[in-house]
Amino acid sequence: MAENKKVMVTGGLGFIGPHLVRRLLDEGNFVLVLDKSEDTTSIDIENPKLTIIKTDLLTGSIDSHFKGIDEVYHLAANSDVRLGAKDTKIDFDENIVVTYKVLEACRKAEVKRFIFTSSSVVYGNAKKIPTPEDYGPLFPISMYGGSKLAGEALVSTYASLYNIKATILRFANVIGPGDKPHGVIFDFITKLRKNPETLEILGDGRQNKSYIYIDDCIDGIIHAKKAQDKQTDAFNFGSKDQLDVTSLAKIVVMCMGLKDVKFTYTGGSGGWKGDVTDMMLSTAKLEKTGWSSKYNSRQAVERTVKELLDRKI
Repeated sequence: MAENKKVMVTGGLGFIGPHLVRRLLDEGNFVLVLDKSEDTTSIDIENPKLTIIKTDLLTGSIDSHFKGIDEVYHLAANSDVRLGAKDTKIDFDENIVVTYKVLEACRKAEVKRFIFTSSSVVYGNAKKIPTPEDYGPLFPISMYGGSKLAGEALVSTYASLYNIKATILRFANVIGPGDKPHGVIFDFITKLRKNPETLEILGDGRQNKSYIYIDDCIDGIIHAKKAQDKQTDAFNFGSKDQLDVTSLAKIVVMCMGLKDVKFTYTGGSGGWKGDVTDMMLSTAKLEKTGWSSKYNSRQAVERTVKELLDRKI
């Protein structure tokens, strides 16, 4: 059934954003996208129910765009976890200040539904694997993780003070096709196209992580929003297994039809400062409401590699 709600997606032209926008449009919503990007190749801009406004959420005046909005999906953020160790201000600005500005705009416009995309990295080096939502205390080890945890705190506070129903979504590594390919799979494909004989892997290759395919992620977002009964709640998204980086590299090599590729390692347990080396989220909470991932980590990686290769990225 068509919803016909007025929905806003901040950062709707990034990686996850276009997939979510398409789903929201398919459900019959009117969708307003706020993004500083001009790349609209992944969205049907001719759809009469879609409006895209180019604006910088950090520096721009955004309050007027929130009038009449029923729901806000706040995806806008600095997505490069590694960058925060070199530029300590970018995560503060893009993830904390921007989240504050968006929440303030919601308060002024009396928006009563808020969905916030957080991350598995808020847990830091968790001692409990799989990690449930009530694990704590939380000690992030990256600027990105710290800023996302601060964002969660702001969301919870605004929800309590201003009667906003808020959903916090903590993602494992989200992978899949997109017009803005990123992450370790894209990096490996790019490196192997330049040199099909040797592949450099950051760290020691033993980093063990969970990966969730983009379709599972979008299904989970919509499901969690509808299933939530508390005023503020947090949900983990991920698959029920892990894949180490060396195994991921072998999948990329196999899908590319390469042989005898030599792996070299930069050394150290993590790939960069702030890298969480062992991550798998417990998804039992969301599964009790009827959601489960269709793809495990290996299947998600294989599917992503093949799709990126088919698109000749």
